Amino acid sequence: MNSLHLIRKNLTRKKTRTLFTGLSIVVAFLLFGLLGALGHAFSLGVSLAGADRLITIHKVTLIELLPISYGDRIRQIDGVEEVSHYTWFAGYYQEPNRQIASFPTDPDTFKRVYSEFEVAPEQWEAWRANRSGMLAGRALAQSYGWEVGQRIPIGSTIWPKTDGGYSWEFTLDAVYDGVGNGSDEQQFYFHYEYFNEARAFGQDLVGWYVLKIADPDRSDEIAKEVDALFANSPRETKTSTEKGFVQAFAGQMGDIGAIVNYILVAVFFTLLLVAGNTMAQSVRERTSELGVMKTVGFSDRRILWMVLAESLLLSVIAGGIGLALAVGFVNGLQSVVARFLPGLIITPQVLAVGVLLVLALGIVSGLVPALRAMRLDVVKALARR
Repeated sequence: MNSLHLIRKNLTRKKTRTLFTGLSIVVAFLLFGLLGALGHAFSLGVSLAGADRLITIHKVTLIELLPISYGDRIRQIDGVEEVSHYTWFAGYYQEPNRQIASFPTDPDTFKRVYSEFEVAPEQWEAWRANRSGMLAGRALAQSYGWEVGQRIPIGSTIWPKTDGGYSWEFTLDAVYDGVGNGSDEQQFYFHYEYFNEARAFGQDLVGWYVLKIADPDRSDEIAKEVDALFANSPRETKTSTEKGFVQAFAGQMGDIGAIVNYILVAVFFTLLLVAGNTMAQSVRERTSELGVMKTVGFSDRRILWMVLAESLLLSVIAGGIGLALAVGFVNGLQSVVARFLPGLIITPQVLAVGVLLVLALGIVSGLVPALRAMRLDVVKALARR
């Protein structure tokens, strides 16, 4: 008799039990895919951080601002190729709950520090020449239906204008494309000079500096030089790598990666117990049948692989369905959550780990019952009929 036919028959012997075990595996791997996508979204900034960039902020807190004059002094340090600056604008479109990552900056230094942003040359020149112009990510522009040349009102929850109003108007002069899968295209940038002249307070202050350095291996050394330059001044600084800065910023919301891993370990362990118990119970129920099979010539090795194949087949089918559903859900959610989770994707690495876990679940949950079936004594097995 064909082994595959026996495996299929044994799996469908108790249809309800097999169905619920399979559903638990489907849900577990659906959860695995969704959490993997969520973890990638929260770590996107870290993965995109440049190894050749440093961030300089106020020593006490990012909320405290730094003088614009610090930029020229930092630029004089050996190993620093370029310096740009940014300030958190806290912009929103139409409604305060439509928050947008927005930053006033210097266009020329911005381009040299962040060369991975691709902008059409004619659009770049138009933005550079227009003091009230805006450079927006393509995903951001598409999500709100913005078009190049459109006049766009943006509110700020922090920065009033000199006339007392919190509404700022920009012209969308350019749209950028982020290089690399999952690049953040949900931001916009505008001229610092326009912002500095029009705001009601904080003139000649910036939020933080971004330094592009020639040799990433000297990052610690250069960071210490920058901070030493402003030591004992009214506004001391703290400099770190861009990756360290993004990690610290994300850490304010908790270690998402660790949380995801803890959940997955708990889910996998619980699932292992459920699937293992199902296989063990299935083998116990057909002890006498296994004895008959051995009597008619089925080898111990064949019995081992048949029981193990049952576990693997159930795990692969259910786990595969769970991963496929996760991919479908994430693809469907991308357009909905793009404004605040632009990196919500299931990466090939997550899928590869998912496949390995599917196989591991099938092997581990079926190994002990398979070994017991292989070592089953024929006389004792037949005696249980």
